Amino acid sequence: QVQLVESGGGLVQPGGSLRLSCAASSRTIFRLNDMGWYRQAPGKQRELVAAITSGGSTNYADSVKGRFTVSRDNAKNTVYLQMTSLKPEDTAIYSCNAKARTALADRFRDYWGQGTQVTVSS
Repeated sequence: QVQLVESGGGLVQPGGSLRLSCAASSRTIFRLNDMGWYRQAPGKQRELVAAITSGGSTNYADSVKGRFTVSRDNAKNTVYLQMTSLKPEDTAIYSCNAKARTALADRFRDYWGQGTQVTVSS
């Protein structure tokens, strides 16, 4: 079992910045593969915001390109999402996703964090 814990959400004014963090942990040895950030706004489906592979390759939703940056620190088992020039439409619950496997697992599995609220408003 791998646990993902997000942090860094909050209330910010339009044009502001926030940095989200997602730390992975387990009671056993584990390995992380691709990781990503998703968001879900009220009344809308969950969408991929940004993803990063184990090698550092990234992909972004068109709506956040140039404003958001995803990165990871493999030594800390942590992925980050630096958000700048925030807009009201960025308001959503942001969740961390990771493909991971423990030493006893036969394959990589998807894990999800509990989510952190980001609200962009004056």
